[in-house]
Amino acid sequence: MNAQPPAYFEHEADIGIIGRGTSVEAAFEAAAYAMFAIMTEPATIRANQSVHLDFEENDVELALVTWLNGLLAEARGQGLVFGRFRLRRDGACWHGEAWGEPWRTDLERGTEVKGATLTMLSVRERDGLWEARCVVDV
Repeated sequence: MNAQPPAYFEHEADIGIIGRGTSVEAAFEAAAYAMFAIMTEPATIRANQSVHLDFEENDVELALVTWLNGLLAEARGQGLVFGRFRLRRDGACWHGEAWGEPWRTDLERGTEVKGATLTMLSVRERDGLWEARCVVDV
């Protein structure tokens, strides 16, 4: 479970998400948590199914968008919602895992996220803390 509450920033039409962590991977995990928290309350999601998501990307900012869109594709393709995430990086190779469950009728549905975009995309390290930002299309 993510220890930090999801973080967001203002955007006129869509929603800006922020993930922070002590590593770039932790920041990406927090960004994924923030994105799925738009769709439902993460604390109510049972982690009884998992998916693996591996991809290659040298550009760390594009890796954030690839990670988030890959998770959305897995969620849509399998009818799942995720609430826990783990990501590991080995150079340009990223290895992720997400846990969740099929949508239940008693899960409150929030706003559907259609995809992560390049809008206001930023991944930076400052004073030992990584911050990953992008706008998601809702």
